[in-house]
Amino acid sequence: MRNSRTGNMFKETNVLRKQTFAKMLESDPNDQQNLSFRFTNTSEFIPANQDSMTSDNNSTFNTPWYQSSPFSTASSDQTSAYAMPSRDQYSSSPLSKSPWSSHVPPPEMDNGSYSYTGLIGSLVREEGHIYSLAASEDLLYTGSDSKNIRVWKNQKEFTGFKSNSGLVKAIIIAGGRIFTGHQDGKIRVWKVSGKNPNIHKRIGTLPTFKAYIKSSFNPKNYIEIRRHHNAVWIKHFDAISSLSISDDKSLLYSGSWDKTFKVWRVSDFKCLESIKAHDDAVNSIVAGFDGLVFTGSADSTVKVWRRESQGLGRTKHIFLQTLLRQECAITALAVDPSATVLYSGSSDGLVNFWEHDKLLSHCGVLRGHKLAVLCLATSGNLVFSGSADANICVWKREEGNHICLSVLIGHGGPVKCLAVEDKGASADGNRQCIVYSGSLDKSVKIWRGTAMETKPQQHSQMEAYDSPYDSRQGHWRK
Repeated sequence: MRNSRTGNMFKETNVLRKQTFAKMLESDPNDQQNLSFRFTNTSEFIPANQDSMTSDNNSTFNTPWYQSSPFSTASSDQTSAYAMPSRDQYSSSPLSKSPWSSHVPPPEMDNGSYSYTGLIGSLVREEGHIYSLAASEDLLYTGSDSKNIRVWKNQKEFTGFKSNSGLVKAIIIAGGRIFTGHQDGKIRVWKVSGKNPNIHKRIGTLPTFKAYIKSSFNPKNYIEIRRHHNAVWIKHFDAISSLSISDDKSLLYSGSWDKTFKVWRVSDFKCLESIKAHDDAVNSIVAGFDGLVFTGSADSTVKVWRRESQGLGRTKHIFLQTLLRQECAITALAVDPSATVLYSGSSDGLVNFWEHDKLLSHCGVLRGHKLAVLCLATSGNLVFSGSADANICVWKREEGNHICLSVLIGHGGPVKCLAVEDKGASADGNRQCIVYSGSLDKSVKIWRGTAMETKPQQHSQMEAYDSPYDSRQGHWRK
């Protein structure tokens, strides 16, 4: 592999990179599967000092007093990275019997303008780091490095199924099917049994065995993946990092550390295209608006691709432009379909965004984290960013500006994945949602989020926010 900065050739860089980055994420440095993203340079993980939570497009940082969960204060003797909350704080809660469960009842407000945002529960099963999440109606699917996919219902474990190979790095649900992307470069497809909802059956693997064997007989189907080594083009030869589904649910997109993304037809699991998209690992892919597809990579770029129909069920994706080129790796992408806004998180802790109505021009930067942004999710005009600093920022978009409504504190390690379930509008007309966050602390936390009606006097107050958890030192600050 060639170093993009020096031009020199080097070997076995993946092992060193994985060990270094895993250690930074407070994981076992000897476990090389702890790496969540690939970075061109591991120093990119720790950004320059950022002392404020702001948006560069004159957005307002609004931090209500209720931003903190019971986890936000730690006693002087709590030095563990996985410090537990004090039970005395909420001993009357029915969830307080479990040290991994917590509940924060919303206080009463006289003016009726208050909407509760905060922690309502936690899920944990000692199986490993949580790498992927997907929510569908009343079910939550979680993937970890144990190779198991757990299914949760009403904050309790409902069922589960095992993939047998490859840790679960991505989960997406579409058309009654569950698609899971794995470390071994394969996509597995599952479906709930019609007779027993506790049973999930595997109905396919992408690429299918038949397609793989058929392609292997034709020499034209082989591509060079490294010097003196070829592989069939329809299969990813490195870990799958991200999955996305097209608006019409007909196409599945998979991004991989092999620098490509592939296009699959959902109806028959056929691989339609394989595109060499970047010069380094593809960390995120998302199908957007108007047939556009966005990819973010460790090569520090965000690229735009346009889907074009070729007739007879065929499709082709054409490169349009590079939206962003910087020095830090792109780690997460998300699209707000209703507002046609693209968000991009990177290893410097920043979130950039572009608006389709402004011809995908760059519209600003959200500054809310001190370490890498690892995941993004949207719900209506709400945006959620999870970070290696163990916090989740809740942003509200208003007329092109972004307000930081609150900071969700509670995880004892980097927040790796987010899933949002829209609950519609509340009695006061504000959007409500349930947010699920998976972390390398081996837990999933459940939050209630509300787009509180903002007023000029509520736009305030704190110019900076300092988390009580020190991700670099690996303990709670005293």
